[in-house]
Amino acid sequence: MTDLTEQFSAYSRWRSHAGEAVTRLRSWLARNDVGDAQSELRLQYLLDRLRDDKLTVAFVAEFSRGKSELINAIFFGDHGDRILPSSAGRTTMCPTELQWSKGAVPELRLLPIRTRAQQASVSELRRHREAWTIEPLAAVDAASLQRALARVGETERVGAEQARALGFAVDSGGDEGLKPGADGLVEIPRWRHALIQFPHPLLEQGLVVLDTPGLNAIGAEPELTLSMLPNAHAVLFILAADTGVTQSDLAVWRNYVQAGATRQRGRIVVLNKIDGLWDGLRDEAQIDREIGRQIESVAGTLGIDRTAVFPVSAQKALVARIQDDQPLLARSRIPALERALSEDLLPTRQEIVRDDILAETREASAKTRTLLEARLAGLREQLQELTDLRGKNQSVIEYMMRKIRSEKEEFDQGLQKYYAVRSVFSDLTNSLLDHMGLDTLRDETRRTREAMLESTFTQGLREAMEGYFENLRANLQRSTAEISEITRMLEAMYKRFSVEHGLKLSAPEAFSTLRYESELDRLEAIFNRQINTALTLVTTGKQALTQQFFETVAMQARRTFELANQDVEQWLRAVMSPLETQVREYQIQLKRRLESVKRIHEATDTLENRVEELAQNEAAVRALIAELDALEAGIADTLGVPVAAARVRDEVRAAA
Repeated sequence: MTDLTEQFSAYSRWRSHAGEAVTRLRSWLARNDVGDAQSELRLQYLLDRLRDDKLTVAFVAEFSRGKSELINAIFFGDHGDRILPSSAGRTTMCPTELQWSKGAVPELRLLPIRTRAQQASVSELRRHREAWTIEPLAAVDAASLQRALARVGETERVGAEQARALGFAVDSGGDEGLKPGADGLVEIPRWRHALIQFPHPLLEQGLVVLDTPGLNAIGAEPELTLSMLPNAHAVLFILAADTGVTQSDLAVWRNYVQAGATRQRGRIVVLNKIDGLWDGLRDEAQIDREIGRQIESVAGTLGIDRTAVFPVSAQKALVARIQDDQPLLARSRIPALERALSEDLLPTRQEIVRDDILAETREASAKTRTLLEARLAGLREQLQELTDLRGKNQSVIEYMMRKIRSEKEEFDQGLQKYYAVRSVFSDLTNSLLDHMGLDTLRDETRRTREAMLESTFTQGLREAMEGYFENLRANLQRSTAEISEITRMLEAMYKRFSVEHGLKLSAPEAFSTLRYESELDRLEAIFNRQINTALTLVTTGKQALTQQFFETVAMQARRTFELANQDVEQWLRAVMSPLETQVREYQIQLKRRLESVKRIHEATDTLENRVEELAQNEAAVRALIAELDALEAGIADTLGVPVAAARVRDEVRAAA
């Protein structure tokens, strides 16, 4: 526990220092008026992400594998008692999140199971407090938490049809779903989702613990299988040493842990209850050999490396922590699991966050550097022009005025083409957003829903749902074509202004829809496995199937397109920003050059004053570039990127 807490604390401090470094850059850009609206928005968005950064650790297992006890042992041993209920039978009946947000109040929120009839996702209902049953936690102690968390195991009995309408599979044999009792009623969870907030040291630093129900309940909450588990930073899959990998364990592993995972790292298998081998009849060597055989068997069955399997005794680890029994803690083998968790989860997350910070800050810095270098070049050109006028007569000064006016006229002509490109860019942007936009998605969703409800045969339902994926992919492909055309057009304009007017413009940043296409592939694979099967299509009514499709697949597809819209709109703003900024800067420099020569033409005694003024401006811009170098070096040092930091420091020394 101590090592894990220290690791989280170190990550939290690193993230805080990184946020301070980004804030310094953002403030400096605003203070010196060298940023732009796009950089300001992106840096603010980055700071918001850093502030709200969470690390989700999900625990997945069939019933009675010791999952809740493992959570108690790893995270809550310092409370002196169990926090999550841990007893024989089913203790976790709905997905349960344990977290803490700054400014929150300790409380338990329970989402009634019947909210599934509203066709609203859990994430949507999070915004509607009135939809939840809320129980304040008057005291954040073990007893209060135990009483509150015991409610996640509450159930109720309903008819089989009502259970199916709420998304539960019902099977008379109990193999493929919930088994009705002798009275024909089915036991279902009372709650759809539980959220408990309390100020625990790890939760305060951004940890989110996700406790999941067993096989028959886990598949009934689409958002859990489509989004929460695939996007968790670490997933611990718990098995019992006395049972090994059962058929239901294997179904959970294949359908919900491995399937649709967005990352392969962070998937850890825990072989719990090894204390069952401590029967007093085997010595430690025999116990180790037996555990080794079980590890090999589990790894072979699940198709993973044996180093990803960790044998532990969660119950003995919890007892050891409560009683401060270090030998028992070591024998429970929980420290090895915690090391793997901290060494895999935190460095991986830190690497992702570091890459995000570097990408955003380097882009903002690069745009600012280009602007400052263009400003510096303009000042030096003005300085050279005015220096060359020393001792010259009026005719030379008049010639210089005509030359600058000619450059301005030529640039103004180029601006007409620039404005024409802006008009075409606007048309292409509108076309792109038509293909990728949420209005188009809503129309496609409506057409699919109507087609499903009008279908009289299974084949019609299947064609409507499969057509949904085909049409969404077609929209993304049309979007890709629009993006390519926008990129080619801007590349030509960037090149033209670079060659004809000396603007320092690199090729516009590329944009790809591949990640959204991959997400559609993932959704379709889950759809084919969970909905588009002969059994489901035959045994599920049209209305229920339509509702299930739109509550699961279509809801997640919408999130994918919402993200795509945010990303493409940000790209469209960013891709025009360098050209707009440098065109504006070049116009300012031309105007200043012309005004300088005019003033000198009218009063030659102002020449030396103007030369001195330009020299001071040049020194000021050089100082800004040096400050930008120092800010970049500071960010690199804070993030722990020594190579980049050294490179920037070398550039600072060379400039000096």
